[in-house]
Amino acid sequence: MTPIKTPKKLIEVALPLDAINTAAAREKSIRHGHPSTLHLWWARRPLAAARAVIFAQMVNDPGYERHLGRGVNKEKAALERERLFKLIEELVQWENTNNEEVLERARAEIWKSWRETCALNKNHPQAAELFDPDKLPAFHDPFAGGGALPLEAQRLGLESYASDLNPVAVTINKAMIEIPPRFAGRAPVGPLPPGERQARLHEDWRGARGLAEDVRRYGVWMRAEAEKRIGHLYPTVTITAELAAERPDLQPLVGQKLTVIAWLWARTVKSPNPAFSHVEVPLASTFVLSSKAGKEAYVEPVVEGDRYRFTVKIGQPTEAAKAGTAAGKRGGFYCLLSGSPIDYKYIRSEGQAGRMGARLMAIVVEGPRGRIYLPPIPEHEAIARQAEPTWRPDHALPVNPRDFKTPNYGLGRFSDLFTPRQLVALTTFSDLVGEAIERCRLDALAAGMPDDGVGLDAGGTGATAYAQAVGLFLALGTSRLADIQNALCSWEVSKTQVRHLFTKQAIPMLWDFAENNVFGEAAGDYEVSLANLLKAVEMMPCGKDGRATQADAQTQTLSRHKVVSTDPPYYDNIGYADLSDFFYVWLRRSLKPIFPGLYATLAVPKAEELVATPYRHGSKEAAERFFLEGMTRAIRNLAEQAHPAFPVTVYYAFKQSETEGEGGTTSTGWETFLEAVIQAGFAITGTWPMRTELGNRMIGAGTNALASSIVLVCRKRAADAPTVSRREFLRELNATLPEALEAMTRGGVHSPVAPVDLSQAIIGPGMAIFSQYAAVLEADGTPMRVKTALQLINRFLAEDDFDADTQFCLHWFEQQGWAAGKYGEADVLARAKGTAVDALVAAGVVEAARGSVRLLKWRELPADWSPETDTRTPIWEALHHLIRALNTEGESAAGRLLARMPTRAEAMRALTYRLYTLCERQGWAEDARAYNELVTAWSAIEQAAGDAGMVGVQGQLGL
Repeated sequence: MTPIKTPKKLIEVALPLDAINTAAAREKSIRHGHPSTLHLWWARRPLAAARAVIFAQMVNDPGYERHLGRGVNKEKAALERERLFKLIEELVQWENTNNEEVLERARAEIWKSWRETCALNKNHPQAAELFDPDKLPAFHDPFAGGGALPLEAQRLGLESYASDLNPVAVTINKAMIEIPPRFAGRAPVGPLPPGERQARLHEDWRGARGLAEDVRRYGVWMRAEAEKRIGHLYPTVTITAELAAERPDLQPLVGQKLTVIAWLWARTVKSPNPAFSHVEVPLASTFVLSSKAGKEAYVEPVVEGDRYRFTVKIGQPTEAAKAGTAAGKRGGFYCLLSGSPIDYKYIRSEGQAGRMGARLMAIVVEGPRGRIYLPPIPEHEAIARQAEPTWRPDHALPVNPRDFKTPNYGLGRFSDLFTPRQLVALTTFSDLVGEAIERCRLDALAAGMPDDGVGLDAGGTGATAYAQAVGLFLALGTSRLADIQNALCSWEVSKTQVRHLFTKQAIPMLWDFAENNVFGEAAGDYEVSLANLLKAVEMMPCGKDGRATQADAQTQTLSRHKVVSTDPPYYDNIGYADLSDFFYVWLRRSLKPIFPGLYATLAVPKAEELVATPYRHGSKEAAERFFLEGMTRAIRNLAEQAHPAFPVTVYYAFKQSETEGEGGTTSTGWETFLEAVIQAGFAITGTWPMRTELGNRMIGAGTNALASSIVLVCRKRAADAPTVSRREFLRELNATLPEALEAMTRGGVHSPVAPVDLSQAIIGPGMAIFSQYAAVLEADGTPMRVKTALQLINRFLAEDDFDADTQFCLHWFEQQGWAAGKYGEADVLARAKGTAVDALVAAGVVEAARGSVRLLKWRELPADWSPETDTRTPIWEALHHLIRALNTEGESAAGRLLARMPTRAEAMRALTYRLYTLCERQGWAEDARAYNELVTAWSAIEQAAGDAGMVGVQGQLGL
């Protein structure tokens, strides 16, 4: 077989990581026009990272390659990389997302590299098929998810293909890459909403603007039509003299009708106290309505015998108001009437018996100067209870104990997650999508649009397909609405607004919830929801065609001869299929007539989903096996099909955990994923840490969520790859890594790799050596494990043969001292060192909480520590216990402790010198003094250890 001449790509040599990471972090605060506002998807990649990775994956590195006769010398290559870096730095800025001047320069670089590659391969037998200098290869992402990668490939000028097993993901990708280009440049066909006038005679309908305008116009019609049909369920509030009697703030508003923003409810159960067992008492986590300075308000319950009512007070909330009826540290709640405890076991039993209810606590209305809080109005509660939905999504919620908490309390079906009024609203809007599609089709015909009768799913471009395209976005608007129109939305007292359900990738239980007014002209209003969606549609690139299809990554054939970048599921972090059923039930109601194949099943397909879910597979071990075997097949599928001139890039962000088994310590995360990639036939030519998780990622504030992804750069390994010995592998590492390190740091002046990322980035060239071979053989003839290879690579950077936990602590201390650092950065460093943050916590050397990690000082270590019973004792931990003993009890106590762990003595002394030198260099005088005192006292400690008698060692310590 004739070899393909493939130049190294920029991503295989160097990247301006700092600029990419800064742009990706900034993107978390961008809302207007961001694809995340089109529809929610979990852990979507930032556009900045996706754009930079695909660009660097396609552009040739300028460095000299003798075997190809291309490139320039080291000095010129450095200057050329600097130029490309500056382009990437421009490319990743949010302001340049649709900056055609910047994008054209990026596209020109891609074309330049492509034509160079085609010229190198012009005599290849497959040149006509693989190397057409006038046609760029297409792009494919087989785990398309939220669609950031296919979208950015399209923006960079590539024909883009997206596939996913999940119908919701496929629908999102159709809305992003398939539909906008198909209907680009068309003027809207719908009539302007009543009262609006055409702004200009000649509107600018370039790109997807005309399509977005039609979605807006038919969305306005849908909202108006819905209000005609169900508006009576959403009454206004008339401020009466009675309401204003004890409220000076309401007196100027008497007689005015105010629009309701939200109704605030508390769930109820029958009191467990026999004297009040006939009363449904509230489960309220708080009675605070607003904590905004100068606008504080709270609910005050008034108990009257065996009854109670809610009033609203203006002013600083009392401590009782802040606590609601929650029982504090005891857990559960208490009975408002009797004070009797209501534990979760009782609440669960009441809920599962169908005896959990809800009671209106307060009403929020829009006043002339902001939010106004009112007590419950009986008529409003009665109207809410009159709502009778004609359809319910009565599918059972998954038995997923980690992500779904409501079934524990009797809310076991999707319909249970909504109030009857919300079900009526969502059903009404879902059904109106079909009516809007027919109106749009007729309007399109009247506007002169031809119609071939071919629908959107079959590739149609006429009036029928166009109307269905408009309908798809209207359906997404209804689906988005479900996220904030459900009975699990909280009221944010600091922002005084309703908070949507999916603030993390789970459906938790909520006791007091906020019900939006779907016609309230605020968050939760269909038109408001649609307006945010439309800003994203208007920004969609429409230059190249795109195609989104449903396909299993393990068996798909779309990747053939395409550029591939993908973001597969992270082991068990997110149960995409289970969670997306929440949206699927509403999308299916509107879109099944348009996409009968995509929405054929009652729920999202789950059996083939590559997520390690123990409840689905019977055990943790079976789930792990399913994931790794399936992921290996999926990656092998990519290795066999992807265009041979380009590396494949794979994002990975699993939080590594270690478990002890018969074979020793194993990892279900980073190392095992690397193993799967190598077993699939890939050689790894780069590993780049990127801060790619959105700041509002769906894992919840204050948790140890991943802040980074590792981008693996992979090439197909040669079929005739040889095997080498461990000695040969080490020789090659020692010859290659110094130059690779110099290239990454570039003398440390304008480093493209930040110090915190260097340990992870150096794995790239190290693993490139390891994974190019069929196997690296140990002395006994067995293949070297990935874990061992990573340790050998890290030793080069670390300079000392310390254990993995100590390696982490040493480098974290160098970066952070004793201060707390970001969990995501600690996670990247820990994985690079062959350990995990959880393992470091278990070892007792770090504290991880609220999204940050810090090293424990010697003063914080337990005085009763025993080296004999500690099953995981890094040299770092042993050393700092020795310092604790010396500083609190003296040399004799330190000697007795050293006598109990003599085999660690030499490593501890080496680490002490290393830390003393580090602290001196950093100017950390106090810390340097602690290590200096240990060095000074070492002889006395050694003598005391000898007097105490060594444990398990004869003779001298030999220090």
